[in-house]
This record gives sequence, C-alpha cells and structure tokens, in this order.
Amino acid sequence: MFRKELSAGAEQCSWAIGNGPESKAAAQLVGVDGMVDAILRLLKRSDEEIAMEIAWIVVYLSALSDIATSMLLKGCILQLLVERLATSNSLHLLIPVLRSLGNFVSVDPKAMLTILIGGKNTEVHWCACKCLRSEHRVLKKEAAWVLSNIAAGSIEHKRMIHSTEAMPLLIGLLSTSPFDIRKEVAYVLGNLCVESAEGDTKRRIIQEHLVSIVSGGCLPGFINLVRSPDIEDARLGLQFIELVLRGMPNGEGSKLVEGEDGIDAMERLQFHENEELRVMANSLVDKYFGEDYGINE
Repeated sequence: MFRKELSAGAEQCSWAIGNGPESKAAAQLVGVDGMVDAILRLLKRSDEEIAMEIAWIVVYLSALSDIATSMLLKGCILQLLVERLATSNSLHLLIPVLRSLGNFVSVDPKAMLTILIGGKNTEVHWCACKCLRSEHRVLKKEAAWVLSNIAAGSIEHKRMIHSTEAMPLLIGLLSTSPFDIRKEVAYVLGNLCVESAEGDTKRRIIQEHLVSIVSGGCLPGFINLVRSPDIEDARLGLQFIELVLRGMPNGEGSKLVEGEDGIDAMERLQFHENEELRVMANSLVDKYFGEDYGINE
C-alpha cells in the first residue's frame, strides 16, 4: 500500500486507536447502556445541526477506540453515514461524516466492502464524486482521503473505485489542486495500482489499472510531486515512477518517464539530504537509465 493505517490522522484527528486513557474513556462512553442506540437515532432523525454534533462525536470515538469503533459498526452506522452523505449539502455536516467514514474504513475495510456490495455501491461513489467536484477545498481533501483508505483495501475495493467516474476527477485534481489535496489524490491513484504486500515482499502491480491511469494523464502530476520540497510528496512521486518503470508493458515506462522530464526530476534528488529519497532516486536512474539505456534502439 501507499500509506499506513490512519495516516491522515496527524492532520485531521491527532489521535490514533490504542489503549491509552482516551481510548478507555471512549470505550466506556460507548459502553453506557443505550449510548450506541442514541447516537444512531440522532444521526438518522435529527436536523443537520444536531447531526453534525453527533457526527463529530463519531469522529472522535472512531479515532480513539477500537472497541467503540466495533460497537458502532455493529450498529450499522456506515449505512447512516452514507445516507447523510448522499442527502446533505452542508459543508459543516459533510466534513465529520467523511472523516468518520475514513476512520471506519481504515480500521475495518471489510465493513465498507459490505456496504458497497450491499447495494450502496453507486450511492457511495456518487457521493464521493459530488465532494470531489465541490468548490470547497476541505471537502475535496476529505473525499480523497476516504477514497485513499478504501483503495488501500482489497482488490474488490480497488476495482470498484477504478470503474467509476471518480477516476478522471482524481487525475485532474492531481495536476490542478493545492498540494494537500494532490497528496491525498496521489495516495488514491497509487493504491489503485498495487496489491498489498506482506513484509518485504514487493508490491504486485495491477497492470490494468496502472496502464489506464497513466493513459489518463497522471504521470506529469506524479513527476511534479518528485520536485516538491515536501518529503512525503517526493516519496509518493518516486514510488509511482517506480511502478511505471517496472509495470508498464513492453518497457514503455522508461520512455514515458523520460518524455515528461522524469529523469531530470529524479536527478535533482541525487544529493538530497534525505537518505531515503536520495537512494530511491539514484537507484531508479541507475537501474532504468544507466549506461545501457537506449543502446538497442
């Protein structure tokens, strides 16, 4: 995968699921008799102002405690969140709803797959596209974050996203959006192209997805990430370039990267102070554009 679990938490919600006092407090709160039912009832039936407050409570609970998360999921909260996402145009409500969905997907990817297979597939993706088209910067970022967590799941998750109208929207946002949105979009597109790997196993490329995403015009956006002063951005760009170089059929990847000035972008990192970036960039240039590159053309 292109990201660690709950990786957006550092910016969006500064807690991680664990066993600290906050986690225990969250679990105790949800464990109060009737609490889960009250949360679900208010989220479903209340006006948008009250629903917004409840949705923020759900954000905190789902970020703080795996026990609280499990209890809420058993209460079928995902369906209610998706319904709110589909029916509301309130920025103040949509943000905590999206964050809650992202948290739940990070903790239990199978739960979202159940929703998608259970008839909500079209609705979920329509909602995501609605948010990606929004004029609100924060909403675009939140929607991309949720999609990145879904795309980090199973092959079924990846295929569902890849088959929707979200794809051209994401590729467009990669080139035109502010850096924080570009980063989330890059995670989505990168995750769609690889299957999860255990340990040190190299990620298996989903070539069909990679070819279609590259053909859609995303490569310049990833190469621009390599030029970013942000280390995480540059790492994402290099990781995707590696997929292109390794995974495009008939050795086409090298020509595509060269044609978009990818070699120059990587060579700018050859003396970078960050060792990981320096090694990644130099290794890719040496392996794919070394002294034998183009000798048989």
